[in-house]
This record gives sequence, C-alpha cells and structure tokens, in this order.
Amino acid sequence: MGFGGSGLFLVVEGPEGAGKSTLVRSLATRLHAEGHPVVTVREPGGTPVAEAARKVVLKFPHAMTPAAELFLFLTARTDLVQRVVRPALEAGDVVIADRYNLSTMAYQVAGGGLPHDAVEHAIRLATGGLAPDVTLVLDVPVEVGRERQRAAHKVQDRFERQDDAFHRRVLEAYRQARGPGVVHLDATQSKKAVLDAAWKEVLAAMALPTRGSS
Repeated sequence: MGFGGSGLFLVVEGPEGAGKSTLVRSLATRLHAEGHPVVTVREPGGTPVAEAARKVVLKFPHAMTPAAELFLFLTARTDLVQRVVRPALEAGDVVIADRYNLSTMAYQVAGGGLPHDAVEHAIRLATGGLAPDVTLVLDVPVEVGRERQRAAHKVQDRFERQDDAFHRRVLEAYRQARGPGVVHLDATQSKKAVLDAAWKEVLAAMALPTRGSS
C-alpha cells in the first residue's frame, strides 16, 4: 500500500564502510514484505545523466577540485530527483536513497573546504528544496570503516583513496549533523541490531502526514 500521494523519503548516510548499502537493501526487503511499494536509489546514479556523472566523479583518473565534484554531484542529483524521486513520492511510494544532501555537506564542505552557505543554496536549487522525512546517519570510526572495506576487497574510488585526515573531517561532519528527521545510529553494532534500530525509525516516520521540504 502507498501513502496516498505523499510518499515517504528515507535517506541512509554515513562515512565509508558504515554499511549504508546493506541497510538500504535490508530496509527495502522489510518494507516490501510489509506490502509497501519501495524505490531504492543511490547517489550519484539512477538515471543516464546521473550514471555518467558518477563515472566521472568517482573514476576520473586526474585531480579534480571540490567545486568540480560539487557540480557533478548536483547535476546527478537534480536529474535523479526530477526523473525518479519526485514521481515515486507523488505515486505514494517509499523512496530509500543511499546518500543525499548530507553527503555533499560532509564531503565537499567539511572534507573539501567549500563554503557552507553557498553549497547549501546550490543544493536547494538542485533539489527544488526536497528534503528527506528521515535521514539515518550511520556512525562508524574511520579505522573500522577502512578495515571493513579491506576485508570485503573493495576497489577504492577517488574519495575512498583520500587520506585519514579527510575522512575524519567527513566523519565529524556526520556526527555534528542535526535537523528535522536526522537520526544517528551506532553502525559498529551487528547488521541485525542496526536494521532493528533503523526499522523503529521507519515505523515512526510512517505516521508523518507529509514529506519534508527545505
């Protein structure tokens, strides 16, 4: 069953190795089992334009400025929001995103040093002010996240290859994140414990009358 045209917008955020993709899949599976229509998306990606931007921003072999990264990410995001996210929400679906606006503030602002207010304005322009109902922020120390990725033999992208100082700035930005619908979860727990904690937040969000905006 849907949500009568208002939908529900959930975002999973966090540093590298936090388990975002796993949690997105698990939440989608549980929601499907409960009879809810679910659309999952990842950032950047999800449309031909967004996938092209993803390839450049994550795999480009040469140096790239934080500002160039920003505009590639926002190009991908605006296309994804317009073509996938908004239509799904208007149809009453649950949309679960693996990364969204908070990633930009963590990586390009805290990590890359871009000005907070200017980036925030650019994000609003790119998304038309669409904000999540709930943002689940997975907290895991940098060393733990890196070890998880090594254990999984993950091929690193441009951001994962950044030094620990960069990733600590990113992590601190996530830890400081506050706002409507922002919930912090301890991602050093077992996958089941993280899923159970996230599911409680999803159930609470089901009662929201409308999705958020900013």
